[in-house]
Amino acid sequence: MTRLRLIAALALSLLPVGLCAATVDPLPAPKGDVVLKVEGAVAETNQPAAAAFDLAMLQAMDPVTITTSTIWTEGAQTFTGVPLKTLLDCLGASDKAVEAKALNDYFTEIPAEDIVENGPLVAYAQNGHLLSVRDKGPLWIVYPYDADGRWRSEVIYARSIWQLTTLTVLP
Repeated sequence: MTRLRLIAALALSLLPVGLCAATVDPLPAPKGDVVLKVEGAVAETNQPAAAAFDLAMLQAMDPVTITTSTIWTEGAQTFTGVPLKTLLDCLGASDKAVEAKALNDYFTEIPAEDIVENGPLVAYAQNGHLLSVRDKGPLWIVYPYDADGRWRSEVIYARSIWQLTTLTVLP
């Protein structure tokens, strides 16, 4: 086991199982570096007007793995992360559109109709490896492109933001 995986496993063991207990308990403060900030119309926060997540917090949210091809990679890839719908539901922001912003200030709007079960994933791993900034990480919005033709269009590809840092839930 690599040192990074061992540290991640230890961090996970310190978190409550199924972090989405946020609807019952307050959202814990991140213990590591913040990789995602969710602002705007959210009910659950752990910072003034925002919910901040470190990687371990996202990994504790019942991760999902999908396998799909992308226009940016060769062949089918396996992505692991948190469904965007699950993340927003946990923050009390169901049925809302979000603006997603990347490290380089690129931003796009993801409409509420995209944020469904079996929809976009906030991926933090690809093929079993954590995403680095160099490889479109630390977070990448990945749709299950191969699962449904509606996810294969220029509009959807433009919403597939990598190097994601911030989600702003729109009113």
